[in-house]
Amino acid sequence: MPTLFILLGYRFFFWSNDHKPIHVHISKGDAEAKYNVENVELVENFGFKRNELRLIESIIEENREIIIERWKEFFNTKK
Repeated sequence: MPTLFILLGYRFFFWSNDHKPIHVHISKGDAEAKYNVENVELVENFGFKRNELRLIESIIEENREIIIERWKEFFNTKK
């Protein structure tokens, strides 16, 4: 599972066998979440508090283009 980056203890990553739509997984401690990236949207949350989700969402928004580019590179869908 490729790690994109770790910021403030939050690990942003893909599963190596992931599927579309483009999304990113986030973990910290025992908490995990999944966000669609193109239209930043929470898909699943297991343990993050509301304020943490707002922070995670802002990080995704700020790094959206990088995440999409890394997804395309990793899954060889770059066009």
